Amino acid sequence: MRSIDHARESAAAVRLMGFDVDGVLTDGSLYFTPNGDEIKVFSSLDGHGLKMLQQAGIEVVIISGRSSRALELRAANLGIAELHMGVEDKRGCLDGILARRGLPRSAAGYMGDDVVDLPILRACGFSATPADGHAFVREHVGFVTSQPGGRGAVRETCDFLLAAQGRLDVMLQRYLD
Repeated sequence: MRSIDHARESAAAVRLMGFDVDGVLTDGSLYFTPNGDEIKVFSSLDGHGLKMLQQAGIEVVIISGRSSRALELRAANLGIAELHMGVEDKRGCLDGILARRGLPRSAAGYMGDDVVDLPILRACGFSATPADGHAFVREHVGFVTSQPGGRGAVRETCDFLLAAQGRLDVMLQRYLD
């Protein structure tokens, strides 16, 4: 893991932030009904952090190796248009998104929790993992949250990004005015 100062520098340059789902936006548990429908549990705290990123002009994208109707509904609820599910090559997917926007990798961030996320995490300017992300991943990212996946880790990352860009205090102040 790099220094927190390096993580702040990298976070200050982020214009597009990507997130994995299972273990990041959720606690990683997989629930199935007897009919085979998948149920996911999302944190409203994390959801508000994603909305704050969008309000600050940081584009939010979701790149997940799995597909689910629950995720489609959650992304739509949050106004996230760039939803990529069933992706095997997450780094390639991100490169395509960046190319369409004319952004360098240094302007991108990604939050993942398992070793399959390392190629995309290492390609981005800013990388993060939840406190309960795989130990090997925690060694190779710029920012490790104090909160676990699905329980505030995404919000902590969003707040970190906004603070690094000097926007968090202004965004929070409006709730006090």
